[in-house]
Amino acid sequence: MIEHRFGKRSMGHMAEVHPHLAMVAHRALQLSPVDFGVTDGKRTLAEQKQEVADGDSQTLNSRHLTGHAIDVMAYVDGRGTWEWDYYQQIGEAFKAAAAELDVPVVWGGDWRTLKDGAHIELARSEYP
Repeated sequence: MIEHRFGKRSMGHMAEVHPHLAMVAHRALQLSPVDFGVTDGKRTLAEQKQEVADGDSQTLNSRHLTGHAIDVMAYVDGRGTWEWDYYQQIGEAFKAAAAELDVPVVWGGDWRTLKDGAHIELARSEYP
């Protein structure tokens, strides 16, 4: 099994996220059969407004604003991909890591509307 490691860009995106989420992300990367990087972490309100304007988000109440969410990108053969099967595997790795570390997370791929396989956030019930 190949050991994946976060690069400088991923580490930079996680610099301002809640430490429990960063811990889960590191463990998920160890557990995931699919390599991934963190493409977004904490956002400013201006950045979130731009995400909404671009149609990449539907809310100004995003967990990214508080550092309680990250977005990831799956990498296969060194190239980024949006193929859903890879995000399901990454989502399962995050759920396993979260259970192991006793840190409740929500995977955007489980949402009923606007499924977002790249999004992982700390559960609001435990991390308001």
